Amino acid sequence: MKLVPLFDKVVLKQLVAEETTKSGIVLPGQAKEKPQQAEVIAVGPGGVVDGKEITMQVKAGDKVIYSKYSGTEVEVEEEKYVIVKQSDILAVIE
Repeated sequence: MKLVPLFDKVVLKQLVAEETTKSGIVLPGQAKEKPQQAEVIAVGPGGVVDGKEITMQVKAGDKVIYSKYSGTEVEVEEEKYVIVKQSDILAVIE
């Protein structure tokens, strides 16, 4: 199965959170923050959303930083993804 986003939506796969701090302390599962960095898996076509023309600024394969509490988490074939609006993406990591 393949996720195909609509309009200005972007499918992201979260990058793995670090399990130890720089000082060497191992973090238990609940102490880890939800990572805000992700890889773009699929991008919607853009188009007119709420009366405004949207052109997509990201592409599949980009590494991005997105808003902490945005998006909808989904699981497809035992893989977890987050679907966000393009406006929830804050920056592209180069």
